[in-house]
Amino acid sequence: MSSLDYYNIEELLSDDERAARDRARRFVQEEVLSEIVPCHRAGKFPEQLIPRMGTLGFYAPYLKDHGCAGVSYTAYGLIMQELERADSGLRSLASVQGALAIQAIHSFGSPEQHARWLPGLVSGERVGCFALTEHGHGSDPGGMEMRARRDGDHYVLSGSKCWIGNASIADVKVVWAKDDVGRVGGFIVEKDAPGFRAQDIEGKFSLRMSRTSECWFENCRIPVENRLPKASGLSAPLSCLSHARVGIAWGVIGAAIDCYETALAYAKAREQFGRPIAGFQLVQQKLVWMTQEITKAQLLALRLTRMMEAGSARTAQISLAKRNNVSMALQCARKARDILGAAGITDRYSVIRHLMNFESVLTYEGTHDVHTLIIGRDITGIDAFGG
Repeated sequence: MSSLDYYNIEELLSDDERAARDRARRFVQEEVLSEIVPCHRAGKFPEQLIPRMGTLGFYAPYLKDHGCAGVSYTAYGLIMQELERADSGLRSLASVQGALAIQAIHSFGSPEQHARWLPGLVSGERVGCFALTEHGHGSDPGGMEMRARRDGDHYVLSGSKCWIGNASIADVKVVWAKDDVGRVGGFIVEKDAPGFRAQDIEGKFSLRMSRTSECWFENCRIPVENRLPKASGLSAPLSCLSHARVGIAWGVIGAAIDCYETALAYAKAREQFGRPIAGFQLVQQKLVWMTQEITKAQLLALRLTRMMEAGSARTAQISLAKRNNVSMALQCARKARDILGAAGITDRYSVIRHLMNFESVLTYEGTHDVHTLIIGRDITGIDAFGG
């Protein structure tokens, strides 16, 4: 599976799954790594990679039509692992484009909408976004204030969204709003639609390689045929988040492994008191903890995607993997930064960048605490939200 494979998980993968992973790994090594530090410093995404990732089949690769790769959910996870090994922003781009925008149109759109928008999104020739979160409604999307009012053969969208990846450059925006009867629906807002504007959020110390935007819809008119006909209720956008969370559960393993490998190499080379610091008990304890927790996360993620392939995975089980693996990865990054000492705060090493990125990944797609409540409701039968 990777250079850290303590339990020989490689043996549990098919040849096609290994090939998908290796293709993503080569892409990262040959085309991405040289871009990471300058783009992180500049706070920008290397946008030439967007169509390239489409060519390689990285967007919603578990789907089997409209040009999608048609690989297993496990292969999808392995691809996300390799992308996030480079940077969480790279995996986030693939998640927003694939598991959110493409997934929404694929699941809830008409055949005509499929033909109109999916090929360009799958190929990466067009950029997509998924606008659900609002300023006052993050963990409680059901309280959204965005409205879509029917006006003849158009809908008029009014409201705002916040923390939306790719919104400022998106050609196809999947926007969630309440209609005239208060039912949540999905609406496609195309590039340059009148009444839409977006502004990138500045000053981020985390996910600096991701474009993250605030969006405003000021009497934004879209044709009535831009409504997704099969999306009715909040369960529609939440189902897309489940696919993205599966990718996150795998993706953070890649960045955690990078933190571990960086710390291990540094500990073997760095000498204090006449010997490598890897020979000290407290350093070994940190490295062993990382090995242990990454291995557990790998097994958890693999079991999750095998259940996804069988159609048996439940939402709360996806929450458990997202909650566990992101928390694990953040702790790995903190321990690795500690091993690197003063050197750990510079971008000469990847650890501090991963650590800052994980602070965002811990929050988006459901915070750690929200996933706790989802699992708690599942195991007790009692809803503690708002309690």
